[in-house]
Amino acid sequence: MLRWRIWTRTRRLWASIEAPTHRAWWTGPRIVVATVLAFAGVYAAIDYATLPPRLPGHAATVAGWKPSEAWLYDRNGRLLDSSRVDFAARRLGWVTPDKIAPDAVEALVAAEDRRFRDHDGIDWWSVAGSIRDRVQGKRARGASTLSMQVAAYLAPELAAPGSRGLFDKFRQMRAGAALERVWSKDDILEAYLNLAGFRGEAQGIGAAALGLFGKTPDALTRDDGYLLAALLPNPSAGAPEVARRACALLRNTASRNSDCARFAGAAASMLGPARSLALDPGLAPHLANRLLTEPGARVTTTIDTGIQQVAIRALRRQLLGLGGTRARDGAVVVADNQTGEILAWVGGIGGESTAPSVDGAASYRQAGSTLKPFLYAQAIEKGYLTPASILDDSPVQLDTASGLYVPQNYDRAFKGPVSARAALAGSLNVPAVRTLVLTGVEAFRDRLWDTGYRGLTEDGEYYGFSLALGSAEVTLVEQVAAFRSLVLGGRFAPLTVRKGEKAQPARVTTTPQAAWLVSDMIADPNARASTFGMDSALRLPFWAAVKTGTSKGMRDNWCIGFSDRYTVGVWIGNLEGDPMRAVSGTSGAAPVWRDVMMALHTGRPGRQPVRPEGIEQRAIVFGGGIEQPRREFFLRGTAMNRVAAAPAGSRRPRIVSPLSGSVYALDPDIPIERQRMAISVTGEVTGHRLVLDGRDLGAADARPMVLAGPGSHKLRLVDLGGRVVDQVMFTVR
Repeated sequence: MLRWRIWTRTRRLWASIEAPTHRAWWTGPRIVVATVLAFAGVYAAIDYATLPPRLPGHAATVAGWKPSEAWLYDRNGRLLDSSRVDFAARRLGWVTPDKIAPDAVEALVAAEDRRFRDHDGIDWWSVAGSIRDRVQGKRARGASTLSMQVAAYLAPELAAPGSRGLFDKFRQMRAGAALERVWSKDDILEAYLNLAGFRGEAQGIGAAALGLFGKTPDALTRDDGYLLAALLPNPSAGAPEVARRACALLRNTASRNSDCARFAGAAASMLGPARSLALDPGLAPHLANRLLTEPGARVTTTIDTGIQQVAIRALRRQLLGLGGTRARDGAVVVADNQTGEILAWVGGIGGESTAPSVDGAASYRQAGSTLKPFLYAQAIEKGYLTPASILDDSPVQLDTASGLYVPQNYDRAFKGPVSARAALAGSLNVPAVRTLVLTGVEAFRDRLWDTGYRGLTEDGEYYGFSLALGSAEVTLVEQVAAFRSLVLGGRFAPLTVRKGEKAQPARVTTTPQAAWLVSDMIADPNARASTFGMDSALRLPFWAAVKTGTSKGMRDNWCIGFSDRYTVGVWIGNLEGDPMRAVSGTSGAAPVWRDVMMALHTGRPGRQPVRPEGIEQRAIVFGGGIEQPRREFFLRGTAMNRVAAAPAGSRRPRIVSPLSGSVYALDPDIPIERQRMAISVTGEVTGHRLVLDGRDLGAADARPMVLAGPGSHKLRLVDLGGRVVDQVMFTVR
C-alpha cells in the first residue's frame, strides 16, 4: 500500500509540471521528481524482494507441533511405554520453559543472542560488527538473532539453500522484527528451544537432552547449555571442535580465564554411543507398537501397571530358569472377567529371544489341547456325553481324505476306559478324537469360530480329526477371550484394551450348564491327577479352572485358566518355530500361570461360579473299578447311579484293522514272510468269518495274519448266514 501511495503522488507531481523545452527537460523540478521516482522504485524493489512470509502465531505453532513419538498409558494415567512413529526427525513433546533448567537456557541465550532481551528482533550492534569484519577482511560473525532463527524455522524458505545474499538477509531481518511485534520474548525463546536442530535427527531441547546427555531438560547444567550451543553452527562437528567452541563461548560470556579442561571429556561423552530417547518404563513395547500409529498420540489403555509388572516378572523368571536352549520366548495376557478389559499384555521380554520384536500375545500358534474344553462343552450340550460317560482310551485309526489318522496321547500310553471328566482334565487325546467323531468336525470348527478363534479360516474337512488336538492356529488373546466365555456361562465377547472403548455385546456360544460343567471338570485336581499328579503347578489353594496344551513337535506350550474374577493365559515357545527341549505341559507355561494367579488373588481367593439351574448332583459308582466312586454333576434328566464300559458282546461286529483306504508298502529289505498283516475285529463275532478277495481266512476271532500281495484288496466280515456285516478296502504296494 505504501509503495502504491508513493508512486501515485509522484505521478501526479510529474504531470502537474509544465512541459519545458527539449533542451531544458532535465532542469528544475523534473530533476527532483526523477530522483524521487528513482528512490521510490529502489525502495519498492527492495521492499518487494525482502517482504517476509506470513508467520503463524505462537498458539498455532504449539498446536501444530507433531512429536515423532507416541505414548501409551495405563488405566490410571501412568506411562507404560512409547514408540517412535515419525522417522523424518526425532522430536519429543513440546517442552515449556518451566521444564528446562534455567542455567542451560541462560548459557544458550548468552552464546547465541546475548542481547536477546534488549533488541526488537534485529541486533544492530551485531549487524554493524559483521559489516566491520567484512570490510576488514575478517571472518564475519553471525548476526542472526533468536527471533530471526525462529522466523526461519516457521518459514523454511527464509533459510533455503543459497539464501545468503543481501536481500535474503534483509528479508530475514524483517521477518525477525515482524515476529517480535506479535510474539512475546518468552514465546520466542520457548519456540527456539523446541524448534532448533542440535545434532543428527534430534530436534528440540527435549530430544537433544535425552539423546546427547541421557537427561530430561530440567536436569541440564550450564555446561550442557554451552555444549549444545557449540553444536548449533555445525551439528556434525567432532568432539574436539565442540569442546573448543564450548570453551570459547564460556570465555566470551563469563571470564576469559575460565577453565575449559572439563569440556573435552564432556564433549566426547556427549557424542559417544547413541542414548535411548525414552525415559518411559518400557513395560508394554509390543502393545505400544500395535496401538501407537499417529505421531504425538497419547493412548490410554485398560492395562494395570501393577498386574503388568507381575506378569513380566513371572515370565522373565520362568524363561531364565528354562534357559535359551530349552525355550526363548513367552507371552502373558490377563483379562478382567466382568468387564472384558485386558489388564496385562506381555508380548515378550527380550532376553535370549531371537525375535524380540514379534508380539507373542498376538501371534498365531498351534493350539494343542487347549481347544478340548469347547469340544466337550459341545458334546455335553448336545446330550452326547455327561461328565461320567465312559470313553475308550485305546489305539484308534481313522480314515481321512489324506490317509490314516492315528492319534496318540502325550505320554504315548493308553488308559483304557475312562470317564469324560478324567479324559478332559487329564488331556487325553484319543477320547477327544472319539468325542469329535460324535460332534462332527464341521460343527466343532463352527463352534470355535463363534468363540472368537478367527484363525480357523478353512472348513472342517481341511482340519480333520486333528482339530480335537488343536491343529488350528490361535493367538493368546483369542485364547483368553474364549476361556473367559466359559466363566461367563457360555457367552462370548471380544476383549478390549483401549480405555473407554465400547464393549461389544456378548453372544451365546454354548449353554450355561455345559459351560459350568466343563469348567468344573478342568478345575478338578483329582480328575487330572493320573496325568499331572496331585501337586502340579496347576493346583492352587483356591478354585481355578485350567487347561494346558502342547502343539505338535513341541513348538508351543500353553496354560489358560480362570477364577471367578480373572482369566490368565500364558504361552511359552520359540517364535521362530523351532522345537522346545525338555519342556512339558506343567514345566513350561504352567508355573507362570500359577505365579500370576497367586498374585492376583492375594487376600481374596478365587471362588467357583454359581451353579446354574438345570444341573443336578448324584452319587455314582463305576463298574469294573474303572474309577473311584464320587459325586458327579449331570444335566437334569441325564443323571445315573452306575456307569460301566459296554461289554464287547454288545458292540456291533466290525473290522478295526486294517482301516478302509489304508495303503501299505512292502519293504524289499525285509523277508516277505515277516511282512504279514494282522487283522483285528471288535464286537461279538462268534461264528463270523473273514473273507479276503473271495478267499476264506477262517474264524474272525482267530486274528489271522495275512500276507497280501501288491494290488487292491477287499476284506469282508461275514456272519453265519453269509451276510456281509462289514468290509474294508486297502492297497499293498
